[in-house]
Amino acid sequence: MEEDTRYEAVRSRDGRFDGEFFFAVATTGIYCRPSCPAVTPKRHNVRFFATAAAAQGSGFRACRRCRPDAVPGSADWNVRADVVGRAMRLIGDGVVDREGVAGLAARLGYSARQVQRQLTAELGAGPVALARAQRAHTARVLVQTTDLPITEIAFASGFASVRQFNDTMREVYASTPSELRAAAPRGGRAARRTATPTAGIPLRLAHRGPYQAAAVFDLLEAEAVAGVEEVSGVRGRRTYRRTLRLPHGTGIVAVDERAGAPRSASGAHPGGWLEARLNLTDPRDLTTAVQRLRRLFDLDADPYAVDERLGADARLAPLVAARPGLRSPGAADPEEYAVRALVGRVAAERLVTRYGKALDAPCGSLTHLFPEPAVLAGAEPDGPLGALTAALADGAVRLDPGADRDDAQAELLAVPGLDPRTIAAIRIRALGDPDVAPPGPDVPDSWRPWRSYALRHLRTAGDLEDS
Repeated sequence: MEEDTRYEAVRSRDGRFDGEFFFAVATTGIYCRPSCPAVTPKRHNVRFFATAAAAQGSGFRACRRCRPDAVPGSADWNVRADVVGRAMRLIGDGVVDREGVAGLAARLGYSARQVQRQLTAELGAGPVALARAQRAHTARVLVQTTDLPITEIAFASGFASVRQFNDTMREVYASTPSELRAAAPRGGRAARRTATPTAGIPLRLAHRGPYQAAAVFDLLEAEAVAGVEEVSGVRGRRTYRRTLRLPHGTGIVAVDERAGAPRSASGAHPGGWLEARLNLTDPRDLTTAVQRLRRLFDLDADPYAVDERLGADARLAPLVAARPGLRSPGAADPEEYAVRALVGRVAAERLVTRYGKALDAPCGSLTHLFPEPAVLAGAEPDGPLGALTAALADGAVRLDPGADRDDAQAELLAVPGLDPRTIAAIRIRALGDPDVAPPGPDVPDSWRPWRSYALRHLRTAGDLEDS
C-alpha cells in the first residue's frame, strides 16, 4: 500500500487493515492500529510501520485505547511461502524464545545474519525485536487476566530477567506491570480473581472482518476425536475443547462458537473475536497455545481479499454471498493432523485409547494427549502409518510452522502409502496453505491464490465431498 492509501485507511478508521500495518504519531510518541477511535492526526505527523516491533524500535509506545498489540496477525505471514513468512510463523510459535535466533535460522536453512537482514529490510525489525514485542503482549495478557506474581509473569513471558521485563513494559506501554494490572478493565479485574494457568486464562482471539463460526464448528464437531477433543452445546452456542501438547507442558483449551463485535448499524464488519480459555500446566506456553488456536481457527486470514477474488467467479459468487468471511481451518498440531488425515477418525480414536498419554487430571471427556509420532512409529511400525510416523519422528517430513510447503509435499510423496488426496489435505490443514488444488475436482486457476478457500465453500455448501 502507498502511504497516502494507508492514511486514508487511518482517516476512515478502517478495521480491515488492523494488523496489516501500524501508524505512529510523532507529536504523541504513540503507535496505533488503523481503526483507533482517537482523533485522526495530521498527515505530516504520521509514520507507518509494517509491525508493532518496528514501531516500538523507533521509540513509540502502544496506544492504551486501541491496544494495537491485540490485533489479528497480518494475513501475509500465513499466505507467503518465502523465508520472511516462514520466519514470522516460527517467531509466532515461540521458537526465538526457546531456541534463540540461531535456532530460528537453522530451521529456515539460512544463517542468522541472513535472517536478520531479510526481516529488518522488509519489516523494520529483526527476530529479537519481533519476539520481544510478542513477549510484551503475552506479559500484558498475564498481568491483566491473572493474579500470577509479577516475577513469575516475567519468566513465563520469556524474559531473561525481571529487570528486562520491567524495562520492556515501560518502553512498550509507558507503565509498570503493577500500573497495567491496576488499569485493567473492570471485567478483566473480576476475571482475574479466579483466573490462573490451571483455572483458565480468559482471552479474546481477534479476527478481521466477518467470521462464519458455525461452519468452522460444524467441521470441528464432525472431525472430533474422542478423548482429545469435544464439542458441546447447541448450534450457535457451542464450545470446542481439546488437549494440547506444548513445549513446556500440556494444556486444555476451550473456544466458544459465538463471535464478539457483531455487525455494525451501517452493515460493516469491523472484525470481532472468539472467546477462549486456556488451562496451562506452564504459563510459558501461552504464546504458543494462542498461535496454535489462531491457526486452527484461521483467525489471521484476510476475508476481504478472499471474498473479492472468489466472489467474482460465477460458480462461487452465490456461495460467497451466503457465507462472507468463510475460513479454511488449519490444525492445532500439524503432525497429529497428518496421522488423522491418513487413518481417519475411528482409527485415530483407537490410537488415542491404546497409545495416547493420559492426562494427570482428566477434564470431562478429555482424557488423553494424541500420541506422538515416535510412540506410534514404535508401536505400529508397519504399513503407511508406520512409514509416516517414522518420517515425522526422525525429521524426514517437517510440518512445523516454518516448513517449506513445497519441500514438505515432496517429503510426503516419498512416504509409501500416502495418496495425493491425503497429501493435499495435509498441505491445506497442517501447513495452512491457502492455495491447494487436490486431485479430482475441477479447480480453475482463476481461483488462485485462494483455492483452499474455494474448496471450503464448495464443501460447506455440499457441492463437494469433504476430505
